[in-house]
Amino acid sequence: MTRIFLAIAAAFGGISVILGAFASHALKDRLSERALEIWETGTKYQMYHALALILVALLLNRLSTGSTPLIVAGYAFIAGTILFSGSLYALSLSGIKILGAITPLGGVAFITGWICLTIAALGME
Repeated sequence: MTRIFLAIAAAFGGISVILGAFASHALKDRLSERALEIWETGTKYQMYHALALILVALLLNRLSTGSTPLIVAGYAFIAGTILFSGSLYALSLSGIKILGAITPLGGVAFITGWICLTIAALGME
């Protein structure tokens, strides 16, 4: 799991930088200010949770056995990034407001990840 989480985290981090630069250069004159703000929120949360996923991978590597809460946290951060940031990118590009209904599902996944990370931290020796 450690390698998988680390690879996904690195990809998410790099993609976040690429998408931020893309918005700054290619989308700046094509999207409204509000759509760019929404896009930026997606890139920020994607980067925050790429870093969180790196932390999960490092903690898993530190443990001699797998930690279920850490593994759940990792999957929750991945799902949250796809749902939360992905829906914000789609909303920004399309303007279809109903896509915003997906965003809270990603938020719930993020919260689940942080709760699981807390549980794992409390259980560490």
